[in-house]
Amino acid sequence: MVNPIIITRIKHFQDFGSSLPHAKVYFREDWHTIYFDISGKMFGLMSPTASETSIITLKGDPDANIELREIYPDITAGYYANKKHWNSIKLTTSALSDQEIENMIIHSYKLVYANLPLAVRKAFTASD
Repeated sequence: MVNPIIITRIKHFQDFGSSLPHAKVYFREDWHTIYFDISGKMFGLMSPTASETSIITLKGDPDANIELREIYPDITAGYYANKKHWNSIKLTTSALSDQEIENMIIHSYKLVYANLPLAVRKAFTASD
């Protein structure tokens, strides 16, 4: 039986990511994953189906990523991502609350947003 918390978290984090300004969260068929996108740039990936191995992969600061991996056994180097800049978090974790993972989603979003071309960021600001 699949842990119902995982099902709830997948839906919740999709909705949360979609609520960020100019972000889109959708199933990316070619990668068979839930893709967190801002202006064509990835700020997260998440397992599309609930299982004991379901994860969310988010961008972070390299030094903080190492520290998080040392503190939490449910955080590992980014799965199918640059191990320095990305962490994967098991959705089964009880060590991290939804709010803590939401904060990681926001941080990932901000890191990617800051690296968008200036013209794109200005266009977003103008449309807000």
